[in-house]
Amino acid sequence: MMKKLIAGTLLSIGALTTSVPVYAEEPMVVNVARLSLDMANKAAMATVEACREKGIPVSVTVVDRNGIVQAQLRDTIAPPVSLGISQKKAYTAVMFNVKGSQLGDRAKSPLQTMGAGLAFMAGSTPIQAGGKLYGAVGVSGAPDGMDDEACAVKGVESILEDLEMM
Repeated sequence: MMKKLIAGTLLSIGALTTSVPVYAEEPMVVNVARLSLDMANKAAMATVEACREKGIPVSVTVVDRNGIVQAQLRDTIAPPVSLGISQKKAYTAVMFNVKGSQLGDRAKSPLQTMGAGLAFMAGSTPIQAGGKLYGAVGVSGAPDGMDDEACAVKGVESILEDLEMM
């Protein structure tokens, strides 16, 4: 009797497992697009050069998609305080995936008061190509944040063709 009960139970379990739909497993790894150091440096230098053409010494920070600094430059006579500001601008742009000029209305939000290293102001742009977010460029030192942002855009444009080929 016991053998028949065990056999019946095993048969039932076997029937259930064959009728349960099989779902694809989640991938074990995630491929993330990243800028190489050379590309980050190229974007940073192109940004500095774009502002030099306007006679503006600036600091520039290029961050990866996680907001971690990959390249950072301060032009010879750019104000020292501009270095930290450029980093905050880049970090903010990549966290929100928009240009800094599009974030001005958030300056009074609770996020600004949390000390999260955010800068809701013009002067940054995300690095996007082929539907992927690679990071962001932040710039500080110009009298107007829109000048900072125009230089950041030039820096991104200097590597955009290479990124779109990938």
